[in-house]
Amino acid sequence: MNKVILIGNLTKEPELNATSGGVSVCKFTLAVQRKFKNANDEYETDFINIVVWRTLAENCHKFLHKGNKAGIVGTLQTRSYDAQDGTKRYVTEVVADEVEFLVTNKKDETSGKEDNDITKLQPIDDNSLPF
Repeated sequence: MNKVILIGNLTKEPELNATSGGVSVCKFTLAVQRKFKNANDEYETDFINIVVWRTLAENCHKFLHKGNKAGIVGTLQTRSYDAQDGTKRYVTEVVADEVEFLVTNKKDETSGKEDNDITKLQPIDDNSLPF
């Protein structure tokens, strides 16, 4: 069984490219904090390469940004290639089947700044709900 589930923050803007066949592929790095502290009483962070394909890749490029929190479900994949200096290089990455956008940042139309002010939320009248 090969199943990976991660929650972390993007370290930079996602990069969207297309294969020679026109298939969209998006790559980004997810910073995932470890559960336990090290000898210096600090949490360590792993930086995990994520690859997303097709329509989901386009959505990740459109809606995810540096610093956003995302949940990833996918499989672990390793590959190798020959570098220009003749050495063999190995890459380990997660190929995402599902990406959950855990934090949404809505930009204010006039200023272009992110609007996360919870004081602007309006109460819901429970009597108007259909259930």
